[in-house]
Amino acid sequence: MSDFSIRILLGDQKTIEFDGPADITKEVTHAIVNAANSSLLGGGGVDGAIHDAGGPSILADCKRIAKRIGTLPAGKAVITTAGRLAAKYVIHTVGPIYRGEQGEDKLLESCHRECIRLADEHLVDSLSFPAISTGAYGYPVSAAAGIAVAAVAEALCSTTHLKRVRFVLFDASTLQAYTQAAERMRNPKDGAPYRIERSST
Repeated sequence: MSDFSIRILLGDQKTIEFDGPADITKEVTHAIVNAANSSLLGGGGVDGAIHDAGGPSILADCKRIAKRIGTLPAGKAVITTAGRLAAKYVIHTVGPIYRGEQGEDKLLESCHRECIRLADEHLVDSLSFPAISTGAYGYPVSAAAGIAVAAVAEALCSTTHLKRVRFVLFDASTLQAYTQAAERMRNPKDGAPYRIERSST
């Protein structure tokens, strides 16, 4: 059984996969992304689930970072241990709260780019994202999907170590929005060719 519904095949053996309904805390990628709040002290949704599954060492790392930097602004990211999770790292990023204002798209784009930058700097070869900002932060799923897929595809073209990115979506409607965004995607960088592959299962 395939662990993706569809995937984007980029050059240099790089892929972007889309899977769901699925639980990001069960991912076995090298790192997973947490949709954190700016305090870095845990919360609900994906944030709470990752802290619950990973155990107290994640929060301990977050507290050390928060003591050093204060709050984490929207669009930025930090990296910690993954505790009891199968992943080695958790990359925490703060998505924008959706109010329909100018610049929110750039902040959401920055979340994905910063996570990929940090992953590549830490020699991570595979990374899983949730649907950032689409829960309690209210970002419309279809709009968020288009921004996320385009940002990841472009950023992944420039990585050295990171080869595989997965979008791990909580429910079927979110998966559909992200796969539709993948199907609408334009060439990510300098007209580089890519193709879409669909799971046969």
